[in-house]
Amino acid sequence: MEASSKGKNRRRGKKRRKASGNQPPEASVDVSEQAPSALTSKRRKLGAATSSKVNKPTSFLDKMRARLSGGHFRMLNEKLYTCSGNEAFDYFKEDPELFSVYHTGYQEQMSRWPEQPVNIIITWLKSRNPSLTVADFGCGDARLAKNVKNKVFSIDLVSNDPSVIACDMSQTPLESSSVDVAVFCLSLMGTNYPSYITEATRVLKTGGWLLIAEVKSRFDPNNGGADPVEFSEAIKDLGFSLVSQDMKNKMFILFYFRKKEKSASARNINWPELKACIYKRR
Repeated sequence: MEASSKGKNRRRGKKRRKASGNQPPEASVDVSEQAPSALTSKRRKLGAATSSKVNKPTSFLDKMRARLSGGHFRMLNEKLYTCSGNEAFDYFKEDPELFSVYHTGYQEQMSRWPEQPVNIIITWLKSRNPSLTVADFGCGDARLAKNVKNKVFSIDLVSNDPSVIACDMSQTPLESSSVDVAVFCLSLMGTNYPSYITEATRVLKTGGWLLIAEVKSRFDPNNGGADPVEFSEAIKDLGFSLVSQDMKNKMFILFYFRKKEKSASARNINWPELKACIYKRR
């Protein structure tokens, strides 16, 4: 009887411990010794999410600003290719800040080119006598003048620098036969581009050099561009000889002409239309 009673008491004790939820000492859990709690983890996740939400608007605004800036540049670029030099001069004269907007976009585009034609022209000038006088038609930021010892007349539609002459490139204040080298580096943009070359002919001395660097796609007859042979022939008819033509670069073509003793009239010359270099919307 006693054994039976003791057995029943043990079973009742076990049932009481189970009902009360008490655990043996060996099974107790020390929360302080565990890895970071679920609460800490949640706080971290919440902080990361909050940080992400804070950063997203800034990133979005930066992208929008870049898109608006790119769109403004494309608009100005198309304007320059589809109007005359005089119209472009008047346009930027009304709002010179637009010229800065254009050149900021232009420099961004040029930064993607593996090689820039202005650097080749700088190297070419450095290999010659520094006494040669240069006229840089469409000088932009006047990089050419800043990197050679030659006297350089920097010419463009707007002057952001005292050394730059602001004018329509078809009507410069330079004297006739006053320069040894005339440069057009990606600047034959107006619909009346032949008048720019005619003006360069006027200011060049006999034997002077005419260097023209242009976007290669403008001289691709298979895609609406001008035939480079026809272009060269037109300039030769004006009174130049073609010394060399560099087409090995992927992005641009470079012509080297030299003025003969007598220049011809530009009235009867058959000038090819140069394809406008319009950037696609992205």
